[in-house]
Amino acid sequence: MRYLISKIALYLFIAWSAITLNFLIPRLMPGDPVDLLTERIEGTLDPAALQALREAYGLTETNLLLQYRDYLFALFRGDLGLSIGYYPVPVAKIVGDAMPWTIGLIGTTTVISFLIGTLIGVLLAWRRGSWTDHLLPVLTFLNAIPYFWLALILVLVFGVTLGWFEIAGGYDPAITPGWTGEFIGSVLYYAALPAITIVLASFAGWVMGMRNMTVTILGEDYVTLAEAKGLPKRMVMLGYAARNAILPSVTSFALSLGAVVGGSMLTEVIFNYPGVGYALFTAVQNQDFPLMQGMFLVISFAVIIANLAADVVYVFLDPRTRQEQP
Repeated sequence: MRYLISKIALYLFIAWSAITLNFLIPRLMPGDPVDLLTERIEGTLDPAALQALREAYGLTETNLLLQYRDYLFALFRGDLGLSIGYYPVPVAKIVGDAMPWTIGLIGTTTVISFLIGTLIGVLLAWRRGSWTDHLLPVLTFLNAIPYFWLALILVLVFGVTLGWFEIAGGYDPAITPGWTGEFIGSVLYYAALPAITIVLASFAGWVMGMRNMTVTILGEDYVTLAEAKGLPKRMVMLGYAARNAILPSVTSFALSLGAVVGGSMLTEVIFNYPGVGYALFTAVQNQDFPLMQGMFLVISFAVIIANLAADVVYVFLDPRTRQEQP
């Protein structure tokens, strides 16, 4: 319990730091969002309109502490400000619209890659020294391929040349979005090629990491003792070796889940997939600082929550974390 309390306190401090940094950055930078917005508006605005815009973006002449208080209250209400590129659309709405696409695609493929990679890694470690070792060069090659390069190759071969998959968008624009079989089928069809890209480019890393760690654990004395006692091979492999070997992978998996909210930006950009990564890319192109700030905050919170979840899982997987320190 003391272990979890210390971790929660640490992550609360990190969350407060991220919020404070997100508040200070636009106020320390030269210029402000209103200047960028007025540059895109033809004609001039009267002083009253400019003042109203500054108040809408939280940029007033009041004390900085009072601005910070108002900023915190706005965050608790879910108000992340107004976008510049999509003015006057709230940042929270843009992030909320993009989030399901990224979680559905990147989240699902991350879990699939982790499960497939972990199981294959354990199997390759158990059968080390056999013909399965010939798969290692192939896995090393797949692990070294960048997402965007593999995505471009798959688009060229299966999208452009063979025409088996769609290469842009999240669904058929001719279909009205809704919980219908036609729309869901279109979403799955458009997501197929990006999903294949992400799984192929990421599962090999999980395989290599899990195999190497399991091989190391198999050389430990307690595993040798378990084998000498005549315990079933499956119990030795899963209960002794794999359970301990998976601990480093849990941390990496938690970081990967946290990165899901950020999306695999290059992959989403290549496929024009309407997720958080593509929205962030658009925000950078449009110099949409409020939108970039809102996404930075959401991504930071996602990483913090994912790491906290990993620490909770650690408590159940590693008995040493449950031992009270004197």
